[in-house]
Amino acid sequence: MSQSDYARRERIPVRVMEHDEIATEVAGRIAALVRARASEGRDAVLGLATGSTPLGVYRELIRLHREEGLDFANVITFNLDEYFPMRPGSIHSYRRYMHENLFDHVNIRPGRCHIPRGDLAEDEVDAHCADFEQRIRDAGGIDLQLLGIGRSGHIGFNEPGSGRDSRTRRIYLDTVTRADAAADFFGEENVPPQAITMGVATILEAREVVLLATGEHKAEIVLRAVEGEVSADVAATFLQQHPAATVYLDPAAAAELTGVRTPWLVGDVEWTPRLETDAVIWLSQRTGKPILHLANEDYRAHHLSSLVARYRSAEPLNGKVFNALIAKIRGKSRLPRGHEVLIFSPHPDDDVISMGGLLRKLVENGNRVTVAYQTSGNIAVFDHEVRRHLDFVKRAAGVMALGDPESVEEAVAAVEAELALKEPGDVDVPVVQDLKRIIRESEASAGIEVLGLSGGQARFLDLPFYRTGQVRKDPISERDVEIVADVLEEVRPTMVFAVGDLSDPHGTHRMCLEAVERALPRYGGDAPLLWYYRGAWQEWGVSEATVLVPLSEHELRAKVQAIFQHESQKDSAPFPGSDPREFWQRVVDRNRETADLLASLGLPAYRAMEAYVTIRNGRPVEAEEIPTSSLAEGRG
Repeated sequence: MSQSDYARRERIPVRVMEHDEIATEVAGRIAALVRARASEGRDAVLGLATGSTPLGVYRELIRLHREEGLDFANVITFNLDEYFPMRPGSIHSYRRYMHENLFDHVNIRPGRCHIPRGDLAEDEVDAHCADFEQRIRDAGGIDLQLLGIGRSGHIGFNEPGSGRDSRTRRIYLDTVTRADAAADFFGEENVPPQAITMGVATILEAREVVLLATGEHKAEIVLRAVEGEVSADVAATFLQQHPAATVYLDPAAAAELTGVRTPWLVGDVEWTPRLETDAVIWLSQRTGKPILHLANEDYRAHHLSSLVARYRSAEPLNGKVFNALIAKIRGKSRLPRGHEVLIFSPHPDDDVISMGGLLRKLVENGNRVTVAYQTSGNIAVFDHEVRRHLDFVKRAAGVMALGDPESVEEAVAAVEAELALKEPGDVDVPVVQDLKRIIRESEASAGIEVLGLSGGQARFLDLPFYRTGQVRKDPISERDVEIVADVLEEVRPTMVFAVGDLSDPHGTHRMCLEAVERALPRYGGDAPLLWYYRGAWQEWGVSEATVLVPLSEHELRAKVQAIFQHESQKDSAPFPGSDPREFWQRVVDRNRETADLLASLGLPAYRAMEAYVTIRNGRPVEAEEIPTSSLAEGRG
């Protein structure tokens, strides 16, 4: 459904589009502004943000500079914020971020880039903040301010309680913000307690404001910012008072908006099968009745008269949706057999976390399964895990006669010395990066063996874009795509599984999906059936899923045991996101919640359930269209 098909409750103009389209449009707006100011002989003054969300915008601006001659000579920039204290050269500093992701790739003059300083003495901060404000005024004010939004609702680092009239200042970071930043700093204890940030009033004085939000994990706070009352508890709500603010969202970040989630509550809608299913499920949950028990008066009392009128009464509508949901459920006997299956796993544990139940069923059904791990996942290994494995090597060397004991001791001591010199978040030396990669590879092999595969059925692609040693990754390159295309040609799959969620905190899932989707058109043969699973962060809803795979308690336990093989990610994973539960706990809860939801709708009660979306050549493939036997068996 397009935006124009329903009235909205948003109090700020909202544009919903795909992630790459957001980057193209926003960069285009910035480019048009820069060129317009240049034609007038004036400077373009930009307010810039950091984080993963604006990276696509910066990459598009770099492309426009290199390929279309976008000139930054007349550009002045002011960054929103910086951690305090923070060394300018630290890998965590926003100064370094801006140079690596924009400034070093365009012809902007260094003296025109203004970033709050995190390396000042405490008694120098107030004067620095006042000077920062004055420099904005001297530049003529900010023409366009780019923003992201934090889970606390902050813009810049204007945490809950920030007033409408606040200016550039030092501020203590909210506990939610520090928890979300903990992964970048390898522990919440390493996150600076304070930051220097533009104030709300400073932001609102920009002539245009653009806020970007992507991913399911932003949906809840976006709802509050866009539809909620203006409040200092959510600084982003102050944007409702700006005359030229626009919010750009991808579909995942927009999912909780009233006009998207329940458009029948805000106006007339054009009913589609998907929207009908959404409405009936919503009504069932709202009334506490199973689908087949919903009555005409239930629809009329909840703004759904137009829907039930299409079917003359509730019974045929209820039956249609109920049967459509039943058709999605595919037990082992109705799942593929005898196929070549290729599973792409962004990290070395996403396969078992997200689809461990189905993976086991595919193996039991005689499919030939290969799991391709796209990245090493080595930055998600704590140093203490390396030390533990080094201790094992020293002890094993004597038992297994692995070589001269002194040489082994020297090699281990050299690595331990490197670890001792390392500060939290520093990039590992190559040997440590390799050791962490090997740890993840051995865990991945052990994980799939629990589900019936052998270690030889794993492919470790170690895609180059990930090999930065940092949380920040390089863009997907032609070499990344070639490596993915090569494994497609090697396996020749009839079915491909790939991650379909966008909530990975650092965008690795999104980038791995990009590599797969760019490689698939090069596949020399019939297009494989593409199954999208979701990662550790979200699950497909039962209305959007095309296949629902039930799991018994025994199968769920086997899946958890496979996850347990990833010991470096257990107990306290380096990148847990905003959810305090361990990955295996999320899996159990998520899979049971899906099954429980179906039971509450009146469908069969299963112990747990995984959800998938299936497509071929860009077209959705319904569950009943999925072949259960291979092409060769069908011909036989």
